[in-house]
Amino acid sequence: MSKTLKLILAALLLLAIAAAWWATSFARLVSTQAALPLSFDDSDREVVSRSWSAYSGEYLEQLRTEFQLDALAQDCETDYQTVKAVTNWVHNRWQHDSSNQPAQSDPIYILREAATGQRFRCVEYGIVISGCLQALGIESRILALKTRDCETRASGAGHVATEAYLPDLDKWVFADGQANAIPELDGVPLNAVEFQQALARNDPALALPGLSPADAMAYRKGVAQYLYYFDVSTEGEHIMLGPLGAKQPTVFQRKYPINVTEYTHSVKAFYAPPK
Repeated sequence: MSKTLKLILAALLLLAIAAAWWATSFARLVSTQAALPLSFDDSDREVVSRSWSAYSGEYLEQLRTEFQLDALAQDCETDYQTVKAVTNWVHNRWQHDSSNQPAQSDPIYILREAATGQRFRCVEYGIVISGCLQALGIESRILALKTRDCETRASGAGHVATEAYLPDLDKWVFADGQANAIPELDGVPLNAVEFQQALARNDPALALPGLSPADAMAYRKGVAQYLYYFDVSTEGEHIMLGPLGAKQPTVFQRKYPINVTEYTHSVKAFYAPPK
């Protein structure tokens, strides 16, 4: 196992603790916190481009061929259409189970287990979508989300999703495989921070295509509290974005250390194009 993959899995272990709380159905998400108005540093600054793939070329080729991922993308005219197709496909591989953790945390193993009827958490949706997109040549990363009170909350302080980089739009895009949700504003897909800000201002143009009005409302209410701290891992680094004025959290759910190599308030740094 590569050093990068080990670091990513270590970071996801913290979220695995919290994943047990994330609801199996949308209905259990309704009575949650509204999105807070947050501010970030959006000034111009020098940024570092990184590669986000955690797997070898041979592994990604096996993933692509074994699960016939080319068929998912063959009718897609843009990378965004491919992201939507992959998110929908992974969402339908298994039913969500908030407590079932696989013996191995890699896309091929998870998909094989899902084919036997196993159910998994939000963490696994994030892992599999990211891996499948990488296998199709789309740069992607697992995105761990944490609540404002992630240090003191005893449980339910995190959620896991995916972000994919779309060169034609020159931006990162948020995808939640558990909910099969990709937020859009005026038809343009959003990253996680843009999603949070649209929720906070209750933007009437915010849409969640493919979800029913009831499911979309429940999801908006449920996910809002998690859009406070955002972190990703790659190449021996664990990078966390927090809003202006927010201190760097050092412990998760009272007892699990958070080891961050870079804590930033800069959206430009966090959303730098991949290399």
